[in-house]
Amino acid sequence: MELDRRSLLTGVAAATGAAAATGLPLPAAASERAEAPPDAVGMLYDNTRCIGCKTCVVACHEANFPNPWEEEQGRLHFDPVDLDDRCRNIIKLFRDGDRWAYVKRQCMHCIDPACAGACMIGALQKREHGAVTYDASRCIGCRYCEVACPFNIPRFEWNKPASSRIVKCELCKDRLAEGKIPACCEVCPTSAVIYGRYPDLLAEAHRRIAAEPDRYQDHVYGEHEAGGTQVLYLAGPEVSFAELGLPALSDRAVPDRPRSIQHGLYQGFVAPAVLYGVLGAVIWRNRRKAEVSEAAGEPEETR
Repeated sequence: MELDRRSLLTGVAAATGAAAATGLPLPAAASERAEAPPDAVGMLYDNTRCIGCKTCVVACHEANFPNPWEEEQGRLHFDPVDLDDRCRNIIKLFRDGDRWAYVKRQCMHCIDPACAGACMIGALQKREHGAVTYDASRCIGCRYCEVACPFNIPRFEWNKPASSRIVKCELCKDRLAEGKIPACCEVCPTSAVIYGRYPDLLAEAHRRIAAEPDRYQDHVYGEHEAGGTQVLYLAGPEVSFAELGLPALSDRAVPDRPRSIQHGLYQGFVAPAVLYGVLGAVIWRNRRKAEVSEAAGEPEETR
């Protein structure tokens, strides 16, 4: 769709207005390492306790998707093989000869999240309890968050061209608001994944290592990686974290380096952010028009 002069001016107004009135986040100046918020909560996953039952996978799906997946797909049961637009939490198996181990994968809820740093429209942000949550009304579908995430977590709804959304674990934010805990933690029969205050989980992880040093690797994954994550991992010594699919990362947050460069070049990155906002406003407008056309049943060539 062509971008005419009126659309451009509308986009500029929307972008500048959004920055002033709706809290469009601009990247901060280079700073010291971010810390978890005072009310931070999270999860601790201990793969030495996991039996691979996938009860957490089913519970997560039932808590986050109202329509039965198996009915939509014409299948008898829910059996995802990876994270996707209908699966926010997955249990995977690593096996190499006699070595094997389970691993739970979902959003890590980074203390300084790369996905939120890449999203200049503010669709992804850290909100209550430090959970990285998603506001679909702000999303323009650029998918920069997918590229930025070092853990390969956000997934895009490819089956809905006009109204696609990003899908990821949001720490069961609706359940937390009701005083409940994340569904995966509630149903785990062996307490392989537990929920709690972030400092308490970190202390518990170190307590377990100290109490049974032969059972665990002497490392709490997520304590330092990528600037720290609110989802922490313990693992047995037989299989490395890298083999489990958890990347070897430095203790520097992913958004920290580009922030440093941007601040030096643009004094807060304001000019490129406004340009991004202009383009985002145009994309958002065209996307909403496509959604209306799709709902009205218009043929694609007339949109």
